Amino acid sequence: MTIVQPLFYSSKPQTTSVVQRFILSVFLMLFISVSAIADEITLNLKDADIRALISTVSKFTGKNFIIDPRVKAKVTVISANTLTPEAVYEVFLSVLQVHGYAAVLTGSVIKIVPEVNAKQGPLPLSDKNTKYASDELITKIIRLDHVPASQLVPILRPLVPQQGHLAAYNPTNTLIITDHAGNIQRLMKIIRGVDRPDSDELEIIPLKHASASELVRIINSLKTTATKGAGSTGPKLAADDRTNSILVTGDRSSRLKIRATIGYLDTPLEDGGGNTHVIYLKYAKAENLSKILTGLKKPRRNGATKAKGAVAKTSFGNAISQSAIIQADEETNALIITADPNTVKNLKAVIRQLDIRRAQVMIEAIIAEITESKQKELGVGIAVDGSSDNNNTIPSAISNFAGIDDVLLSVLGGNTLSSVPSGLSFGVGESTSSGVRYGLLLRALQSDTNTNILSTPNIVTLDNEEAELIVGQNLPFVTGSFTGAGNNNPNNPFQTIERQDVGLTLKVTPQINEGDTIKLEIEQETSSVIPGTVDLGIATRKRSFKTSVLVDDGGILILGGLVQEEVTDTQSKIPLLGDIPLIGFLFRSQSTTKNKQNLMVFLRPTILRDHRDAAFVTNEKYSLLRGVESAAYDKEDESFGLIDGAAPRLPPIEGIDRSKQTTDKSQVNLKPDESDDWEDDDEFI
Repeated sequence: MTIVQPLFYSSKPQTTSVVQRFILSVFLMLFISVSAIADEITLNLKDADIRALISTVSKFTGKNFIIDPRVKAKVTVISANTLTPEAVYEVFLSVLQVHGYAAVLTGSVIKIVPEVNAKQGPLPLSDKNTKYASDELITKIIRLDHVPASQLVPILRPLVPQQGHLAAYNPTNTLIITDHAGNIQRLMKIIRGVDRPDSDELEIIPLKHASASELVRIINSLKTTATKGAGSTGPKLAADDRTNSILVTGDRSSRLKIRATIGYLDTPLEDGGGNTHVIYLKYAKAENLSKILTGLKKPRRNGATKAKGAVAKTSFGNAISQSAIIQADEETNALIITADPNTVKNLKAVIRQLDIRRAQVMIEAIIAEITESKQKELGVGIAVDGSSDNNNTIPSAISNFAGIDDVLLSVLGGNTLSSVPSGLSFGVGESTSSGVRYGLLLRALQSDTNTNILSTPNIVTLDNEEAELIVGQNLPFVTGSFTGAGNNNPNNPFQTIERQDVGLTLKVTPQINEGDTIKLEIEQETSSVIPGTVDLGIATRKRSFKTSVLVDDGGILILGGLVQEEVTDTQSKIPLLGDIPLIGFLFRSQSTTKNKQNLMVFLRPTILRDHRDAAFVTNEKYSLLRGVESAAYDKEDESFGLIDGAAPRLPPIEGIDRSKQTTDKSQVNLKPDESDDWEDDDEFI
């Protein structure tokens, strides 16, 4: 009897004909006897179609199968005991393996395919939390710790069937195996027995001179280069910065090679230096530099917390040990560093670049204030001096134009002028028999006033350092007064006084940029006392500005200025009379005043890169001062009888010819690495 089996079997009931059900039932009764125990069967088959077995397993286990058309075989199964559904499925997988087929789980369906094609399907990846049947086809990834994966492949290859897969991945030292779960378990036992270190001994090598972290870095780099591409793990090294020791694990031969390498590298320095060094600074301040170097070994805030003795990376790409101790001695301006040799070397490289001679900047300011004032005045004054005439009083009258009354009355009275007014004054006068005196004065005045105030403050400061110059007076200003009652005196007044600087104030902070340009942050203030305001309290005139500018070396730049022009026309006259045509000028006076003020501030910075530039500028200014002094002595009148040489004179200084200096400023501003004999100044303890 031939039984036709469908290609898809499911545990769910399907619509079949009555004949097919009858035939299938008879077939199963011939080969399968159902035990009285619930959910267990006794499976006995002889030369049965494999598809009939698949159908039986599907119904008993509730699994769904898809059969490859190439699956054809006669199977024989003999079972003496009853089997659970799990045991039936394991027997089924064993039958498939014997006949060269495999079951591949895909979602909720199991595919029955030839075993040679099964490894290319979506096999499950082995998980330690999942239990697999011994004949289930899976893929396992095994990571090795001690033995190179490539060395195990030829050993395990004969143990893997032809339908299986075995490969090594050297970068991660892992094995990839595709086979039945039972065989993979056997291979894992073999791998665990082989993947062991030659010796579990831990060796600690203390160092006397070299840095543990630096030697570990060097040896690891050599080991990585030698074993690149071989997949070998080799010995492991770790550094303990606290004790300056190296921890080594691995086989005996590897440890001996590493010990020999360490012994060769752990030698004292030629200068005999230890772990404590004293470095005398030339230009930088020890206290400031100590704070900078201490900050280098602090880990970044956004980074992970490192253990004690860990190594932090600096911007120089070198290691700065966290255990380094850096102290500053202000009296000798020296740094005391206690650290391993590698850290000391890196710190010296940083110090060498920071302890350099900083350039200076000389700032010359020109503050020019030019005031021009012109005044014109023309007027006629009339005066009548009244007196008693026959007991009749005659009133006095005068056109009081700009002090003309004093002049007329003096002329009429025959008195001498107490003060002669400016300009041209022409007056006539007459006295009548009745005692009345008349007078007339013509006055013309033109005045020109020019005021030139020039201030040229100079100041020298270091690059990026603020400098302040104050030239002036410290004047008292009344800020308050109080009158109170005392025991003996009912009034006990007192005043509060506050002193303020009046004059010239200049604050500047230079910053030398690339290309000999200078950024200047400037505050300048000029103040002066306004004349005629002392009685009512001192009043000052103030001019100030605050700005940031960019100037080339030796260039002149205007910082600001004020141009102010004021014209004032004044006319004084007697009402009505001053408006009479032709003769109205006799009764009026006119004046015109014109004030023009110009205030400009200029600045010229000069970079002084080394002592030669500073000496040249100093000699230039000093020679200028001696020239002024010599001119003053040449004009001295010898009639005073001064003893020759009684007054002190400025002594001459040795001059420097700036033209003989190099014009290549890059040669003057030496790089830190080119500074001469920097390390020769170090003293070691």
